Amino acid sequence: MLLRLNPSLTPDAFASAYAAEGYVQIPNIFEPEAAERLTQILEREIDWEFVFLDENQRGVALTPAQQQALGEAELARLSRGVDERARFSLGLRYLGYTMTDALLRGRDPGHPIHDLTSFIHGADFLRFAAAVAHTPSAVRAEAQASCYRPGDFIGLHDDTGREAGNRLAAYTLGFTRRWRSDWGGQLIFHDNRGDIERGLAPRWNMLTLFRVPRLHSVAPVSAYAGAPRLSVVGWLRDDPIPRI
Repeated sequence: MLLRLNPSLTPDAFASAYAAEGYVQIPNIFEPEAAERLTQILEREIDWEFVFLDENQRGVALTPAQQQALGEAELARLSRGVDERARFSLGLRYLGYTMTDALLRGRDPGHPIHDLTSFIHGADFLRFAAAVAHTPSAVRAEAQASCYRPGDFIGLHDDTGREAGNRLAAYTLGFTRRWRSDWGGQLIFHDNRGDIERGLAPRWNMLTLFRVPRLHSVAPVSAYAGAPRLSVVGWLRDDPIPRI
């Protein structure tokens, strides 16, 4: 699959909005045929891992084989534990695929998702995103695919993480075909008073960039949502790609 950014887009058209607001959304980031193929890959061809935080706030990613071995009752128990802990600390739960890690480790050779991973790792995406986000020190981007089902969410956090200082800006590539605002799943920006500054609904073929650190969450997807929330997310970073 040949990937390129939509040639009609230029960073200058969006950089001023990012500078003023700390975030920007860029529609039609890929040409329609490429966006359609990428959406199909996420919809049909990913072996999703079950991603959540355990009782020690450590990230866990259960492979499909591990999920099957545990069974539905145990997975439901783990999900209840995530909800209970989220009342008092950061909680998250969704389906994920660690694109950067998979490519670097040689997992799933020949999988079409690696074309997108390589593109995100490449110079064209980094140059465009860094120009919009005013991050000239960015030397790489990393990527993870995500699929949110009813009940999935990410609690309030600011993306600093344990490696604070290396994340310069966050991005989301949206591949959600259709969405209603009452289905939840919005990327929500919060202020320090506990109020919502902005809520961004899942979109299709949309690049969202926002400054790090910034308080945000992903609203829980409603029980009656009629579609999956699909995206590829990651950060622009100033540290070299890890050796594996």
